[in-house]
Amino acid sequence: MGFVITLILVGLVLIFAEILLIPGVGVAGILGLLSMGGSCFYAFYEFGNTTGAIITAVNVVLVVALAVWILRAKTWKRMALETNIDSKAVSSEASVLAVGDRGRTLTRLAPMGSARFGDYVIEVKALEGMLDPNVDVEVVLIEDNKIYVKPLFAEY
Repeated sequence: MGFVITLILVGLVLIFAEILLIPGVGVAGILGLLSMGGSCFYAFYEFGNTTGAIITAVNVVLVVALAVWILRAKTWKRMALETNIDSKAVSSEASVLAVGDRGRTLTRLAPMGSARFGDYVIEVKALEGMLDPNVDVEVVLIEDNKIYVKPLFAEY
Protein backbone atom coordinates (compact mmCIF):
# COMPACT_ATOMS: atom_id res chain seq x y z
CA MET A 1 0.00 0.00 0.00
CA GLY A 2 2.99 2.30 0.58
CA PHE A 3 3.90 2.06 -3.10
CA VAL A 4 0.40 3.20 -4.11
CA ILE A 5 0.56 6.18 -1.76
CA THR A 6 4.01 7.07 -3.07
CA LEU A 7 2.76 6.98 -6.66
CA ILE A 8 -0.17 9.22 -5.72
CA LEU A 9 2.06 11.75 -3.97
CA VAL A 10 4.60 11.77 -6.80
CA GLY A 11 1.76 12.29 -9.28
CA LEU A 12 0.33 15.21 -7.30
CA VAL A 13 3.73 16.86 -6.97
CA LEU A 14 4.42 16.50 -10.70
CA ILE A 15 1.02 17.91 -11.65
CA PHE A 16 1.52 20.80 -9.22
CA ALA A 17 4.96 21.46 -10.69
CA GLU A 18 3.59 21.36 -14.23
CA ILE A 19 0.90 23.91 -13.54
CA LEU A 20 2.81 26.37 -11.37
CA LEU A 21 6.53 25.89 -11.75
CA ILE A 22 7.47 24.40 -15.12
CA PRO A 23 6.11 26.33 -18.08
CA GLY A 24 5.75 24.75 -21.44
CA VAL A 25 6.25 21.23 -22.57
CA GLY A 26 3.95 19.23 -20.27
CA VAL A 27 6.32 16.37 -19.51
CA ALA A 28 5.86 16.74 -15.74
CA GLY A 29 2.08 16.80 -16.12
CA ILE A 30 2.07 13.70 -18.29
CA LEU A 31 4.37 11.88 -15.87
CA GLY A 32 2.13 12.97 -12.99
CA LEU A 33 -0.97 11.60 -14.69
CA LEU A 34 0.86 8.37 -15.53
CA SER A 35 1.96 8.06 -11.91
CA MET A 36 -1.59 8.51 -10.66
CA GLY A 37 -2.91 6.11 -13.27
CA GLY A 38 -0.21 3.63 -12.27
CA SER A 39 -1.33 3.86 -8.65
CA CYS A 40 -4.88 2.96 -9.71
CA PHE A 41 -3.68 0.07 -11.86
CA TYR A 42 -1.40 -1.25 -9.11
CA ALA A 43 -4.21 -0.98 -6.53
CA PHE A 44 -6.61 -2.96 -8.75
CA TYR A 45 -3.94 -5.54 -9.56
CA GLU A 46 -2.59 -6.09 -6.04
CA PHE A 47 -5.53 -5.36 -3.74
CA GLY A 48 -8.66 -6.13 -5.76
CA ASN A 49 -11.66 -4.25 -7.09
CA THR A 50 -12.81 -2.57 -3.89
CA THR A 51 -9.44 -1.09 -2.97
CA GLY A 52 -8.78 -0.16 -6.61
CA ALA A 53 -12.10 1.69 -6.80
CA ILE A 54 -11.36 3.52 -3.55
CA ILE A 55 -7.88 4.51 -4.76
CA THR A 56 -9.35 5.72 -8.07
CA ALA A 57 -11.96 7.81 -6.23
CA VAL A 58 -9.27 9.24 -3.93
CA ASN A 59 -7.13 10.12 -6.96
CA VAL A 60 -10.03 11.93 -8.64
CA VAL A 61 -10.84 13.86 -5.47
CA LEU A 62 -7.18 14.79 -4.95
CA VAL A 63 -6.71 15.98 -8.54
CA VAL A 64 -9.90 18.06 -8.39
CA ALA A 65 -8.89 19.51 -5.00
CA LEU A 66 -5.42 20.34 -6.33
CA ALA A 67 -6.90 22.02 -9.41
CA VAL A 68 -9.33 24.07 -7.30
CA TRP A 69 -6.57 25.11 -4.91
CA ILE A 70 -4.20 26.07 -7.73
CA LEU A 71 -6.83 27.99 -9.70
CA ARG A 72 -7.99 30.08 -6.75
CA ALA A 73 -7.09 33.74 -7.00
CA LYS A 74 -5.22 33.74 -3.68
CA THR A 75 -2.78 31.11 -4.91
CA TRP A 76 -1.89 33.22 -7.95
CA LYS A 77 -1.62 36.40 -5.86
CA ARG A 78 0.90 34.75 -3.55
CA MET A 79 3.07 33.82 -6.51
CA ALA A 80 2.68 37.09 -8.43
CA LEU A 81 5.22 39.87 -8.26
CA GLU A 82 3.56 42.93 -6.76
CA THR A 83 6.19 45.62 -7.09
CA ASN A 84 5.24 48.83 -8.83
CA ILE A 85 7.50 50.36 -11.41
CA ASP A 86 7.99 54.01 -10.56
CA SER A 87 11.03 54.75 -12.67
CA LYS A 88 11.04 56.13 -16.18
CA ALA A 89 13.05 55.33 -19.24
CA VAL A 90 16.05 57.45 -20.07
CA SER A 91 14.92 60.56 -21.85
CA SER A 92 15.24 60.52 -25.58
CA GLU A 93 18.14 62.19 -27.30
CA ALA A 94 15.60 63.88 -29.53
CA SER A 95 14.36 65.92 -26.56
CA VAL A 96 17.74 67.70 -26.43
CA LEU A 97 17.42 68.94 -30.01
CA ALA A 98 14.95 71.03 -31.93
CA VAL A 99 14.42 71.57 -35.64
CA GLY A 100 16.95 74.11 -36.86
CA ASP A 101 19.75 73.13 -34.46
CA ARG A 102 23.16 72.94 -36.08
CA GLY A 103 25.98 70.50 -35.53
CA ARG A 104 28.83 68.65 -37.22
CA THR A 105 29.01 65.04 -38.37
CA LEU A 106 31.56 62.91 -36.58
CA THR A 107 31.17 59.82 -38.73
CA ARG A 108 30.02 59.19 -42.24
CA LEU A 109 26.22 59.29 -42.49
CA ALA A 110 25.43 56.37 -44.78
CA PRO A 111 22.60 57.19 -44.15
CA MET A 112 22.97 56.90 -40.34
CA GLY A 113 25.87 58.04 -38.23
CA SER A 114 26.89 60.28 -35.35
CA ALA A 115 26.90 64.04 -35.14
CA ARG A 116 27.88 66.46 -32.38
CA PHE A 117 25.38 69.09 -31.30
CA GLY A 118 26.98 71.19 -28.57
CA ASP A 119 28.03 68.74 -25.84
CA TYR A 120 25.88 65.89 -27.17
CA VAL A 121 26.92 63.17 -29.60
CA ILE A 122 23.71 61.90 -31.16
CA GLU A 123 22.85 59.31 -33.79
CA VAL A 124 21.30 61.02 -36.79
CA LYS A 125 20.09 60.10 -40.24
CA ALA A 126 20.85 61.96 -43.45
CA LEU A 127 17.69 63.21 -45.08
CA GLU A 128 19.01 62.32 -48.52
CA GLY A 129 22.09 60.47 -49.65
CA MET A 130 25.27 60.17 -47.62
CA LEU A 131 27.37 62.73 -45.81
CA ASP A 132 31.08 62.65 -45.02
CA PRO A 133 32.58 63.27 -41.58
CA ASN A 134 33.14 66.90 -40.46
CA VAL A 135 30.23 68.32 -42.45
CA ASP A 136 28.07 71.01 -40.86
CA VAL A 137 24.47 69.80 -40.63
CA GLU A 138 21.11 71.15 -39.57
CA VAL A 139 18.22 69.25 -37.97
CA VAL A 140 15.27 69.32 -40.38
CA LEU A 141 12.92 66.73 -38.86
CA ILE A 142 12.48 64.81 -35.62
CA GLU A 143 10.11 61.89 -36.02
CA ASP A 144 9.66 58.71 -33.97
CA ASN A 145 12.90 59.39 -32.07
CA LYS A 146 14.82 59.62 -35.33
CA ILE A 147 16.66 62.83 -36.08
CA TYR A 148 16.96 63.75 -39.75
CA VAL A 149 19.66 66.18 -40.85
CA LYS A 150 20.74 67.85 -44.06
CA PRO A 151 24.02 69.51 -44.98
CA LEU A 152 23.94 73.10 -43.80
CA PHE A 153 24.37 74.65 -47.21
CA ALA A 154 22.31 72.19 -49.25
CA GLU A 155 19.21 73.22 -51.15
CA TYR A 156 16.16 71.00 -50.59
